[in-house]
Amino acid sequence: MNKAKAVMFIFAVAAMLSMISIGYAIAAKTILGAIAGLVALCAVMFIGFKMKRKFREQGLL
Repeated sequence: MNKAKAVMFIFAVAAMLSMISIGYAIAAKTILGAIAGLVALCAVMFIGFKMKRKFREQGLL
């Protein structure tokens, strides 16, 4: 596994944890937690796709 794939794996795990936190916040009935999880998910996905495009341009993926 090269460095680019390891970085993308970390982004995937972070996105998954963000999704889990949204579900947990909904179960705990905390609106603020669900909103924070949604914002974190959007940020992680945006940065992840941006990094993926960068890695593809460099030929690492």
